[in-house]
Amino acid sequence: MDFISFVNMIDIMTCIISVETKDDGSYGEIRIVTGNAPYIASIENADESAPQMLTNKFVPNSLYENYFPKDLNFEDFCYRCAVLKQPMHTYVHPDRFDFWFNLYMMPLGNKGNLHYCTYSQTLTKNADSEEMSNTSASIATDVLNTCIKLRGATNFQHTMDEVISDIRKLCDAQSCVILLTDHETRSCRALCESRNEYSMLPSMKGVLREGFYDLTLSWKDTIGGSNCLIAKNKNEWDYVKEKNPAWYESLMNNHVDSIVLFPLTYNDEILGYIWACNFDTENTVKIKQTLELTTFFVASEIGNQRLLERLKKLSSMDMLTGVLNRNEMNNTVDSLRKNSDNSIKGLGVVFADLNGLKKVNDNGGHAAGDLLIKNAAIALQNAFIGDQIFRAGGDEFMILLSFTTEEAIIEKCNKAKQLSKHYDNLSFAIGYCYQSDSSDITGALKLADERMYEDKEKFYKLHPELKR
Repeated sequence: MDFISFVNMIDIMTCIISVETKDDGSYGEIRIVTGNAPYIASIENADESAPQMLTNKFVPNSLYENYFPKDLNFEDFCYRCAVLKQPMHTYVHPDRFDFWFNLYMMPLGNKGNLHYCTYSQTLTKNADSEEMSNTSASIATDVLNTCIKLRGATNFQHTMDEVISDIRKLCDAQSCVILLTDHETRSCRALCESRNEYSMLPSMKGVLREGFYDLTLSWKDTIGGSNCLIAKNKNEWDYVKEKNPAWYESLMNNHVDSIVLFPLTYNDEILGYIWACNFDTENTVKIKQTLELTTFFVASEIGNQRLLERLKKLSSMDMLTGVLNRNEMNNTVDSLRKNSDNSIKGLGVVFADLNGLKKVNDNGGHAAGDLLIKNAAIALQNAFIGDQIFRAGGDEFMILLSFTTEEAIIEKCNKAKQLSKHYDNLSFAIGYCYQSDSSDITGALKLADERMYEDKEKFYKLHPELKR
């Protein structure tokens, strides 16, 4: 076939691709045989309206990696089209390019072990919602029916458990997981997972360990600028083994035979990953489309949920010290007053106030005073581990303990005073109250506050020079 004449009859960017097959059934080199004028111009005369390639010179019959980095998704599409004779279409936004690609591939004939297909593309800077919705009707319906559960869900965790179970069943995979990453704390956690009853794959709870977050950081590079990673055959697993040997070893040790992995991206931030493992590889395209569509909904909902959590945290946290603020203290106390039937057993209330803050402010300025307050919060956090600590205002803190004893409260109060000696100018006046339950939270607060002021008076009798 005269490939040059053939592609020149096509108006949009088009090239001819060859895929080499081997005796063992795997594929070898993938080459760009020739291209029409618009396709060659996109390489040799590229401007801001076209993706930046690795070279600006088109050489017929060159390996595709001469033009853009190795991409397992691209290779899978070429193999399916050229070798398996399946017409292919996708609408995708690879991370390495600032473009959306509308791709069409049609199978051609073969010459011995070289199989051919066409590759045509159109490019847009912005996403086309109509193209994004052109997923198989059955896949789109199934995913929408599942992800619509997320809208208005009152229990986000429970709903995500349902969604991941539905997605696993749609993919007919042994396991499906959503893993969230937190770049501030350098940690990760399994938001939800679903495993079928015959799966040999371990639960993510058993796999997550110290250092797993660092492993997730390597996944972006392994995906290599594509929108996902698919590994299901020798070529693809050899790529993973070469690109990321530590992850490859982990996957093999945990009986992973096939995987489709998508990053969950929201506002250009990777929130985590969703993946399906050990599926019928004949259904790879369906599974890829299922997860591809799922990521749009799930990433958006997780992003919104994180935003709500951050806003809630900001509204309840004292910005100077990092402990809970007065607003959260009032809400907590009001809740205890209104829910006397569900009162806390073994209630402890502690008030802690700084001694000599005015002297520190007068001598060192408000920066020195703020440092003293921050050190006070640290000392209290180290003394009252696991308890709710509130900055009531100024230099005053309130601590709420539950299911405790009077002996434990006294021990923690003494520890706070001992820890204060490790900081310059830090001294606490502390008062506490213990009650068997929280039915009289108002009385507990009053008594603890009175005892704190009694302790403060004792301190200033011994140190009158520090009195405010």
